[in-house]
Amino acid sequence: MTVAIRRRAVDWGPPLLVFALGILSWQLLVVAFNVQEFLLPKPTEIARTLWDERSSLWHAGIYTFKEALGGFAIGSSLAILVSLVFAAFRPFGTAFMPFAVAANAVPIIAFAPIMNNWFGLLNPFSKMAIAAVLCFFPVLINMLRGLTSVDPRAIELMRSYAAGQTSTFRRVRIPASLPHLFAGLKIASVLSMIGAIVGEYFGGPTTALGVTILNASAYTNFSLAWAGIVLASAFGILFYGAVALAERLTTSWDPSRRAFHGE
Repeated sequence: MTVAIRRRAVDWGPPLLVFALGILSWQLLVVAFNVQEFLLPKPTEIARTLWDERSSLWHAGIYTFKEALGGFAIGSSLAILVSLVFAAFRPFGTAFMPFAVAANAVPIIAFAPIMNNWFGLLNPFSKMAIAAVLCFFPVLINMLRGLTSVDPRAIELMRSYAAGQTSTFRRVRIPASLPHLFAGLKIASVLSMIGAIVGEYFGGPTTALGVTILNASAYTNFSLAWAGIVLASAFGILFYGAVALAERLTTSWDPSRRAFHGE
């Protein structure tokens, strides 16, 4: 137990120290150089606003997080399904992969007005669709890489047992792709919050976090805007942490993971 605690301290100590020093430096520099609030509010002012407006900010954050979660689920599910099809039918994947790359190359800010027109400005699904577009590509690429980079000896072993393609996918390819899949899901968890908030910048209910940040900036309430940004970041970090925990529970058998953590 002591060794585990010491290992966690070594892993988390430096990042927490750098974070604390960064916040302290931010506070001191703003005070020392008399930086105006519209350029950069003090961390203490942002923290005060987070507390004073905690009720409205929390409800706005939950509303936007639901949009991000829906987009994450839709985009990731579609990406997993498409990657399975591409891995099973290689010529099909070769033919359609350039279109997926082209769609990913389009800036998400270009999709936002289109999705709002398709599904409605106040419809949460329009923001979910934007988040889904952002989540789709990293999950697709990572899952497909995992499905197609299996040890050839494992495939030959399955063939020697006269296993069909379905059995090979279920017993070899899909388990081997899980570390790659979770790498894509962790990226998508952060991108989903970005997609939801960007969609809200182009219109949405006043209860949404993106609209709250936009309106606060427009009315020069910059501490509230920064408080919304901090809350959005916190939701993104918690979402990432949840996916990382699911990865830890699901891929504990992975030798590379045990080696990385010194287990």
